[in-house]
Amino acid sequence: MSDWVVRLIEQSGYLGVGFLMFLETIFPPIPSEVIMPIAGVAAAQGKLGFVPVVASGTAGAMLGNTVWYLAARALGVHRLKPLITRYGRWLTISWPEVARAERWFAEHGTFFVFFGRLLPTVRSLVSVPAGLLRMRFKSFFIASLIGTATWTTILAGAGYKLQENVTEVERWIGPASNAVLVVLGAGYVWRLWTHRDPKDSEERSDLD
Repeated sequence: MSDWVVRLIEQSGYLGVGFLMFLETIFPPIPSEVIMPIAGVAAAQGKLGFVPVVASGTAGAMLGNTVWYLAARALGVHRLKPLITRYGRWLTISWPEVARAERWFAEHGTFFVFFGRLLPTVRSLVSVPAGLLRMRFKSFFIASLIGTATWTTILAGAGYKLQENVTEVERWIGPASNAVLVVLGAGYVWRLWTHRDPKDSEERSDLD
């Protein structure tokens, strides 16, 4: 897979870097942990410039981030209310919690989006709750841009420094990605175990 990425970047340059990062954000067939280090190697070899590599990778990812945000915002969280009401237990969320999340996002959404862009595995998903909960586009865009630029710079810089040993990047980031998945899985199990349906609480109140 990495050989194909190398060929595309060699043939298409910055456009190829941006295109791959766009695809990675929309539907991640190839992780950014592969794309940007390879682009960094090309910059170290003098085939591309380091700053334009980071800029093109960031631009491609931001285009994908914006597509996800706009799609989620067009859908709107209120259209999901029947789904949440019916399958709230398995989604581990209730409608009152959605309302609280919306208020929380209004105050802390910028930090959530910025930090989320720096997390392997889940970074492409951050746009969805931001769009569903109608986070201000300006705040979303700025936080996403800073976080995405930081992430692409780190990966491209690692490739630039390590050059041919780009597999070392995956060696370090791979376990981090797995750790994030483990934490998310454990969090889901905990939420499932502790989830209480608001209707059950209302029924108990009626009995009392």
